[in-house]
Amino acid sequence: MDPENLRYTKEHEWVRVEGDVGIIGITSHAQSELGDIVYVDLPKPGTVIQQGKTIGSVESVKAVSDIYTPVSGEVVEVNGLLTESPETLNKDPYGTGWLVKIKLSDPGEPAKLLTAAEYQAFVGTETS
Repeated sequence: MDPENLRYTKEHEWVRVEGDVGIIGITSHAQSELGDIVYVDLPKPGTVIQQGKTIGSVESVKAVSDIYTPVSGEVVEVNGLLTESPETLNKDPYGTGWLVKIKLSDPGEPAKLLTAAEYQAFVGTETS
């Protein structure tokens, strides 16, 4: 089950807002579809990104998949653990497997994303 305190995109990313920072990751559904993740390419801190744009990629034994940011802002931190242990995305996509932290430029953006229930319904229609 996807955590209720997050917001989701139809591209299978999530964001958790803490103050003026959005923590971004990929969903459990995304990591299970990708299979064993072997490499993660993320932007450098200081990079300014726009909602819906590509910010990196995740490479698995099956495919390479782009990561799209659910919010706009400036990257303030990148999860260095993923460089050494990309499989963390498979093990804990909503915890230690976060990707980047972004200082939000538009605090209203997350409210426009899918709720957990809306995301579950979307995933259900996508797989049926």
